[in-house]
Amino acid sequence: MRTLVLNAGYEPLAVVSFRRALVLVMNDKATIIERVEESPVLAAGGAFDRPAVIILTRYVHLPHPGHVPVTRRGVLRRDAFRCAYCGGHAATIDHVQPRSRGGADSWENLVACCQRCNNVKGDRTPQEMSWRLRFAPRPPHGPSWAIRGADRADPRWEPYLALAA
Repeated sequence: MRTLVLNAGYEPLAVVSFRRALVLVMNDKATIIERVEESPVLAAGGAFDRPAVIILTRYVHLPHPGHVPVTRRGVLRRDAFRCAYCGGHAATIDHVQPRSRGGADSWENLVACCQRCNNVKGDRTPQEMSWRLRFAPRPPHGPSWAIRGADRADPRWEPYLALAA
């Protein structure tokens, strides 16, 4: 179970484990805003609310990556699992500029691709195939990308992630 962490302005900062969130609450560094009613945390000292969303009451350093790392899953998610060439269902990724020709593993060079288009294209460029990309690949943006773990959001997080958008 994960917990969304907000700053004093109700802006999402991070997603942490419920244990980390509970420690922040118990040390008076955060307050629970949303809780999971059906599964409290049982301890020797009693039962505690399991936090779903907390708000920081004091400054706490939370690691925040400066950029979104490039991953296969991230590319597929960014492109909504649609092939950049034909628009069909994508299950693989493709280098627009092939790696054999110096293409990098970057957001601008990777696109979601269906198996058929990936096999036909091979190690050629779209220009050599007379193919056009359906969109220009670029790095993802938005709160669900800036906050690691927010892509698998709890329904209780929706109002807070919507505020950040």
